[in-house]
Amino acid sequence: MSRLSFSHSLLASFLLVAAILGATALGGLITLEEFATRHRESVGDALKYSSAVQQLGERSVDMERSARQFLVLKDPLLRERFEQARDESLVALQTIAALRAPSVSALVDEWRAAADSARTALAEGGTAEAATDALSRVPPLNEQLAGEVQAQLGQQSRTLLEQLDANRDRLAWHVLAAIIAACTFAALTGWWLLRPINRLEAAIEALGESRFDEQVAIPGPADLRRVGRRLDWLRLRLADFEANRNRVLRHVSHELKTPLASVREGIALLEDGVVGELSGEQREVVAILQHNTHALQERIEDLLGYNAAVFHARNLRRRPVMLRALAESVIAEQQLPIQTRNLKVVLHGDPPPFSADPDKLRIVLANLLANAVSFSPRDGEIRVTLSTHPGWVRVDCLDQGPGAAAEEAERIFDPFFQGTRQPEEPRHGSGLGLSIVREFVVAHGGRVGLQPSARGAYFRIELPNER
Repeated sequence: MSRLSFSHSLLASFLLVAAILGATALGGLITLEEFATRHRESVGDALKYSSAVQQLGERSVDMERSARQFLVLKDPLLRERFEQARDESLVALQTIAALRAPSVSALVDEWRAAADSARTALAEGGTAEAATDALSRVPPLNEQLAGEVQAQLGQQSRTLLEQLDANRDRLAWHVLAAIIAACTFAALTGWWLLRPINRLEAAIEALGESRFDEQVAIPGPADLRRVGRRLDWLRLRLADFEANRNRVLRHVSHELKTPLASVREGIALLEDGVVGELSGEQREVVAILQHNTHALQERIEDLLGYNAAVFHARNLRRRPVMLRALAESVIAEQQLPIQTRNLKVVLHGDPPPFSADPDKLRIVLANLLANAVSFSPRDGEIRVTLSTHPGWVRVDCLDQGPGAAAEEAERIFDPFFQGTRQPEEPRHGSGLGLSIVREFVVAHGGRVGLQPSARGAYFRIELPNER
């Protein structure tokens, strides 16, 4: 079965389940048809035997009338009528005898004996008493035969109903067994087919989280095993790319930091006057060089830190998070810059717990708040609103700074991008805070964007509400 593809396995499972249920339905149909046939036969027998009993009673009356008339008138025609009525009665009696019941057979024999006695008395010129005595036994026998026929027909009807009940119970058990067998087979097939799909999902999730040390081995149908082999090939390729990327970053960092250290050392020597006293203009040039080397070193370190943040954004450790408590903790950690600029941070809302990585969410809130503090004017206000919407948890952050130009709404989240609108007071920043915010939010499956605002920057973060 492992050579079958997913679609072929699914089709074979469907056909087998359909065959199990179809065989049960066909067995039920055959049983129902057999019962219908037997019921029709029973109804036909009831009509046949009832008609025979009725005919026997009518012919018996004709026999008795013809015999009594013959005994009085001695007319041969009347005797012939007796014989004709007797023959027709015997035909009906033969039909009744087909029931093959001992009680019916005994009554049939008595009826024939009475009819033969009457016939003998009439044929041999017997006495009227003998003929009358023989004929007088016929009506009671007719009544007894009618009762026995009804009893036998009732017994047949009860037997048929008992067989119907037995067949119904047997069919119910067959249907129940078929349903259990079909459900069991469907469950086993579903487990056999869904297990590799779950493994595929786990393998893709591991690749997305940069876990390249786990080999991808997918069991199950042939086509899914082929997909597993391609995923394992992709795992190796991604692992190679990741190793190359880290290697390039290390090399670039080393190749940049080594000459940069030499430049800084040379600047320090110039500043200390080791090669001679510097003029005022020369000292200004050395100060510019020293400032730019420090900025370049910070950029290199920020670049390495940003790449590390992007790498770690893929590894989420989700657990229930109380968003308001986390936001209050972040605000408390940044009280020093907030109080230095005499800012007011207003926090609204208290969403219920939801599933997220609290460590990365803390970095998101910290970077978002730090950006608002950096751009806010002194004595300004920052509003942070936490709310819940269908399927989402929302964080809104609005400051009273210069805001961002509409044409820069998308680029504001790019690494190292500094907007054209800057606060009046000088600020220090690498332009990576909002980039890291976007990386961590997207890793959660959420979204972040800049909302229209009459004043200041209005950022909105939406995270999936997975409890």
